[in-house]
Amino acid sequence: MEKLIPYTVYLPQSYYDYMKTQAKGRKASSFVREALIAKINGLDLYKSGYNQGLSDAVRAIDDCKEINFINLGDFLAQLIFKLEKE
Repeated sequence: MEKLIPYTVYLPQSYYDYMKTQAKGRKASSFVREALIAKINGLDLYKSGYNQGLSDAVRAIDDCKEINFINLGDFLAQLIFKLEKE
């Protein structure tokens, strides 16, 4: 699985307030991460959506106790990341 590294972002108050509401559902980090990935990948909605789908698949693998129990999780995640469009 790809290592995630913390990063600090300064936001206007209204955006900060919105992120606080997202944080209650433990969705703030993924929301910011997905937005940054989409922006960095450019405004190509297909590529951005495709890559987000790959990230979601890896997250689903990581969350599956059965797959990780038999040590397939990292192997499958690496295969999926190789499919990412640049």
